[in-house]
Amino acid sequence: MDDGTGSGVGVDALRKTNGSARQQTTDPAVTDAVFKFDNAEQQRAMQGRPWTKDPHYFKKVRISAVALIKMVMHARSGGALEVMGLMQGKVNGDTMLVMDSFALPVEGTETRVNAQAEGYEYMVQYLDKVKEVGRLENAIGWYHSHPGYGCWLSGIDVSTQMLNQQFQEPWLAVVIDPNRTISSGKVEIGAFRTYPKDYRPPDEPTSEYQSIPLSKIEDFGVHVKSYYQLEISTFKSSLDAHLLDLLWNKYWVNTLSSSPLITNRPFRSRQILDLAEKLEQAESSISQHGGFGGMGGGGGSRGGAMYAGGASSSSAGESKEKKEEGPLAKVNKDSFKITSEAAHGLISQMLKDVLFNTAVAGRE
Repeated sequence: MDDGTGSGVGVDALRKTNGSARQQTTDPAVTDAVFKFDNAEQQRAMQGRPWTKDPHYFKKVRISAVALIKMVMHARSGGALEVMGLMQGKVNGDTMLVMDSFALPVEGTETRVNAQAEGYEYMVQYLDKVKEVGRLENAIGWYHSHPGYGCWLSGIDVSTQMLNQQFQEPWLAVVIDPNRTISSGKVEIGAFRTYPKDYRPPDEPTSEYQSIPLSKIEDFGVHVKSYYQLEISTFKSSLDAHLLDLLWNKYWVNTLSSSPLITNRPFRSRQILDLAEKLEQAESSISQHGGFGGMGGGGGSRGGAMYAGGASSSSAGESKEKKEEGPLAKVNKDSFKITSEAAHGLISQMLKDVLFNTAVAGRE
C-alpha cells in the first residue's frame, strides 16, 4: 500500500458512511470516556450472561473509527481474495463495542478464508503482547471480506460463528465488501450473530434488498434464517478526529484523482456478466410459467398485474406480492444499481473535467 490507495479508500469511505462517523458532542470528556476499560464492570456484565436467555440480546454494534479504517484497508489489500482478522472490544448492555482490530496471517481464496496453525499462534501472541501496551480489551469477534458479493454469512461463516459463540461469548462476526465500498463511496459492512442451533426465529419483515451473485444465491438463501444482523454505528475520540483530518489532508489528492470506474473495472465487468446470467435464468423461468406469470413469483393474472405495474387491491395481497418478488424484478433492481453507480462515476469525472480542464474565458 505504498501509494496510499488503501488509506485513502478507508479515510474517504469512513467520511461518507451514512454520517455515522460524526460525533454527537465534541466534548473530549464525553467522547473519550468510552475508551476507558473497567475490568470490574466487564466482569459484572459477563456474570449474568443475558445473551443465553435471549438469542436476540445484542442489537447494536459501535465500531471505533481506527478499527474500521484498519479493517477496510486490510479487506482492500486482499483484492479478489478473502482476508480475515480479529476484533478487540467490550460490551455495554445490549451494545458490543469494537475498540480495535488486527489482521491475521491466513490463506484465503476467492470464496473462503481459513485460519491455520500459524494464524492461531499469531492470534494468541498478539493478544498477549497487546496487553503490555495498554490494550486491555479481549477478543470480541472476527471479521473477513466478501470481495464483490455483499455482506452476509455463508454456510462456513455460520458454522464458524456458531462454534465461537458456544465457547467464546460474547462473539461477533463482521463482513466487509471492499469492492462495493469503492463503488458506493461508503463502507459496505455488516455485523451478525447466529442463533442457537435448535432455535427457530420468528418471521420477520423482508429486509432491504441485497444484490447477490447468481453463484452465491443458494448459499445465501439456505442459511439466511440462521443469523440476524446488528445495527452498526461508529465513534472516535478527540485525538482520532484530529488524526483523521490530518489523513484526509494527506490523501484527498488520491481521492480526487481516482475514479471508481477504473479502480473497480474488473468488479464492474463481473457484475454485468452476473446480470446477464440472471436475465437468462429469469427468461427461462418466465417461459416455464407461461407468458409473464413467472415475473411475480406466482402465475396467471397475478403475474400479469405485476407486469402492468399494478398489485393486488388488498394490503395483504400487496404484502404477498412483495414477499414473492419474481426473478425479473430482482434483475431490474440489480440493473438499476449497476447503472446508477456507473452514472455516478461518470458524473464525477465530468465535474472534475469542468473544474480543472476547461479553460476559463480571458485566462491566459
